[in-house]
Amino acid sequence: MTNVSCENKPFLCVVGPTASGKSALAVHLAQLFDGEVISCDSMQLYRGMDIGTAKATAEETEGVAHHLLDILDIRESFSVSEYVRAAEACVTEIKQRGKTPIFCGGTGLYIDSFVSGLPFDACDIKPGLREELFAFADKNGAEALHARLAELDPACAASVNAQNIKRVVRALEICLSTGEPMSAWQKKAKEAAKPRKAVYVGLTFADRSKLYERIDKRVDAMLDAGLLAETERLIRAGLRETPTAGQAIGYKEFYPYFDGQATLETCVERLKINSRHYAKRQMTWFARNPQIHFFAVDTMTAEELQSAVTAYCREKGVCRSERSEET
Repeated sequence: MTNVSCENKPFLCVVGPTASGKSALAVHLAQLFDGEVISCDSMQLYRGMDIGTAKATAEETEGVAHHLLDILDIRESFSVSEYVRAAEACVTEIKQRGKTPIFCGGTGLYIDSFVSGLPFDACDIKPGLREELFAFADKNGAEALHARLAELDPACAASVNAQNIKRVVRALEICLSTGEPMSAWQKKAKEAAKPRKAVYVGLTFADRSKLYERIDKRVDAMLDAGLLAETERLIRAGLRETPTAGQAIGYKEFYPYFDGQATLETCVERLKINSRHYAKRQMTWFARNPQIHFFAVDTMTAEELQSAVTAYCREKGVCRSERSEET
């Protein structure tokens, strides 16, 4: 039996700020549309970083397969291009099983880069260059690294904050590997892009204070679940010396506590503040994407939200696979 409406069906993207309920909604949609979840959270990639990243537990996944979780050691770095390649492999495998890929997370750069279809592999980075640039920044400082970019690509340097070392390194990688400015490489990449068919579902709040209340409660719940012990274990494993994982919200706020330089109460309050600021940045990022259809979480019950999102997804052509409908 052929279900024509499901041919070339789009995949789903559930996005929104931290503590908005993305994970639970993604699991519900996976059950409804016979899907599997692909994480687009830059910190849930790391093994052992569970409580502080709000990684879904086995109970919370309700048997739904989740991908791109726990694939890195805390000492490893991970680029956008690496994420896109990993996500592409996941999507291919999930579709081969006749299931629906459902992206879920709050790292907007990751999922938007995948959906855009930009050919990240078009730029061959010189081996060891990234490590060399990070080492240069460690030795000479972020400003010195930024100055190198200003010499090679003044336009790009003017648009990138010197303290955003990862972006500066990426721009320098392209300049030094291709011999041309990042802007020129980006133009070529956009011309060669093959956008992927996706349905975006965004979670937001009509009253932002309701989101902040959720964030505060989540932090308290994390502490009850053992966040402090998890952080101490990760610090002993070298977390704070790592360039990426070591800067994760949920852990770095406790470094002063373990150094005896701040009280636990002060660090907990700092975590709540940083989480609220991060949520605000996430909402600003997603608000720029015209593909996202937003649902205000605080204006409806969980059941009403699920019903509204389900109706929207069906309207946009999301459906159960032919294989699952035949079994």
